[in-house]
Amino acid sequence: DTIQYIKSDVVTICVGLAASMGAFLLAAGTKGKRVALPHSRIMIHQPLGGTAQRQASDIEIEAREILRMKDQLNKQLADMSGQTIEKITKDTDRDYFLSADDAKAYGLIDRVISHPSEA
Repeated sequence: DTIQYIKSDVVTICVGLAASMGAFLLAAGTKGKRVALPHSRIMIHQPLGGTAQRQASDIEIEAREILRMKDQLNKQLADMSGQTIEKITKDTDRDYFLSADDAKAYGLIDRVISHPSEA
């Protein structure tokens, strides 16, 4: 939410790997100012939760919260990328890795920096 309320443009740059919430934050930058280096990787997936050795009622509460968060994050990723909610839901069911060029085509970033002078 914070990035969306900042009045100034927010430039996001992927150097190496933007995974999980890192990929989400990369995509949350100002449209037109989300970039990645050419050999970067971007990975999106559904939220994770730990439920080991807990009471069944606590596991149920946590599972409901994770599913709520999953829906919310998928809707935001769809808005940021231009993909359909159905595609985002399918792609984030498991770890989904993209090259910088693929992330651009997907709509998570706007530009791949191919030369230092472009930075």
